[in-house]
Amino acid sequence: MKDDLEKYIRLCIKNDREGQLKIYQLFSPVLYGICLKYMKNEDDAKDVFQEAFVIVFQKISQYKFEGSFEGWLKRIFINKLIETLNKKKKESFFLDVFDGDTDFVEEEELDVPPIEQDKLLEYIRDLPDQYRTVFNLYVFEKMKHREIAVLLKISEGTSKSNLNRAKHILQKRILSIKNFKIA
Repeated sequence: MKDDLEKYIRLCIKNDREGQLKIYQLFSPVLYGICLKYMKNEDDAKDVFQEAFVIVFQKISQYKFEGSFEGWLKRIFINKLIETLNKKKKESFFLDVFDGDTDFVEEEELDVPPIEQDKLLEYIRDLPDQYRTVFNLYVFEKMKHREIAVLLKISEGTSKSNLNRAKHILQKRILSIKNFKIA
């Protein structure tokens, strides 16, 4: 697989359509899933997905065959997603609203019953943009709050606050649908 992947990347560098199709087929399910997590609706997700793949094929010659190619792709997609979310807002996408006196539990575990993946994705997509973005970066991309803060140009405290609020909104939605009560 690794040899085939390198071959497809090298074909893409030469602007070869067959190589581009193979890269698209190999990675589109994962990358489209990322787009669905960040965008409010499927139409927006499809738009960003298409635009990000165009960027991938324009910049593929910059890939140095070091580290994970999938990680390189994800970084391009996440950057495009954040750029798109920022453009949709007239002012700054994130408000730095962290109150330094507020205590946050860094890794608070929420008591939530199991839920179907499609339903959870729907709830994540319903989160306000800033909460959804921080939640996705932290939970799915495994980024640290420091990295999120740099990427989104917010404070670490705001990142923590947005994650905490996203978790609580999700918990409330999941518990309400399951007819549970929040303690």
